[in-house]
Amino acid sequence: MKYKKIKLIFSILAMAVVMLMSSFSAEGQDAINSNYGGVQIGAITYSFRTIREVDAVLQACVDAGLSSVELMGTGIEAYLGAPENPVSRREMRNPDELSDEKKEALKEYQEGIISWRNSEETMNKYAALKKKFNDAGVNIHIYKWEAGSSDEELDYSFKVAKALGAIGITTEIGEEACTRVGAAAERAGMVAIFHNHAQFGKEDFDVDKLLAMNPANRLNFDIGHYFGSTGKSPVAFIEKYHEQIASIHVKDKTGKHNEVKADFNMPFGQGETPVNEVLQLIQKNNWPIYCDIELEYKIPEGSDAVKETAICREYCKKALL
Repeated sequence: MKYKKIKLIFSILAMAVVMLMSSFSAEGQDAINSNYGGVQIGAITYSFRTIREVDAVLQACVDAGLSSVELMGTGIEAYLGAPENPVSRREMRNPDELSDEKKEALKEYQEGIISWRNSEETMNKYAALKKKFNDAGVNIHIYKWEAGSSDEELDYSFKVAKALGAIGITTEIGEEACTRVGAAAERAGMVAIFHNHAQFGKEDFDVDKLLAMNPANRLNFDIGHYFGSTGKSPVAFIEKYHEQIASIHVKDKTGKHNEVKADFNMPFGQGETPVNEVLQLIQKNNWPIYCDIELEYKIPEGSDAVKETAICREYCKKALL
């Protein structure tokens, strides 16, 4: 147990170091720095919507002025040269109905992807991708991706996250995830960071029980979804659970009891979520919590996701400086 506590202490220290490095990762006077008043403002790359190719995602981060991101991992294995699955997701729902030819092709793929994932060359490719982001002034602090649900696949997922420089992996909160992903995070000496949608609005939702399932469990606390589903300010929650919050998703929604349109995504400053108060609370207490923009409101005509993410970043900046 003492060993586990030591590993977790190192994970927390690593979190603080990565956050600090987000301010100093690129060279020169034009280095990106979205750390404002000690609060690291980033974004989940989901914010860029249809931009999915890795190099384009990185350029979007740079153009939006972000020095740290929660990186979604969809398509990254393919970008790095992994074997391509010959069977579509739709076909995988009914594997018994596959033709003999497809079954053989699937078997070859499964053997090939395991070999690819276990190779030293693959980890070197992830390390090179980390360097590519860092050289552009962007740090990857959280990775949103899992290779699968088996222990072996989860262990590989955390190995990848570590190679990218992340503090851990984020996924949706739930009992199975908090058990299995939490255990994998503990094995890796990292953290499992659980995201919420409307779960807090359900009477039987017990966040304390889920966090207690593993000492490596943390929250990716979505303040917009919390406010929209409960009508409660997220400030009190953050004050109580700040030691177990690795990151927050920053968005501005109307509340549960809004008479015009409840629980609805709005441009920053036009909703009812206390975004400024949350950011200033984290700043006042010097809590090492990443604050990641998640752009979900409708993009105005004539604008785009990158421009709107930059506008959200500027909104957060003004709240902190």
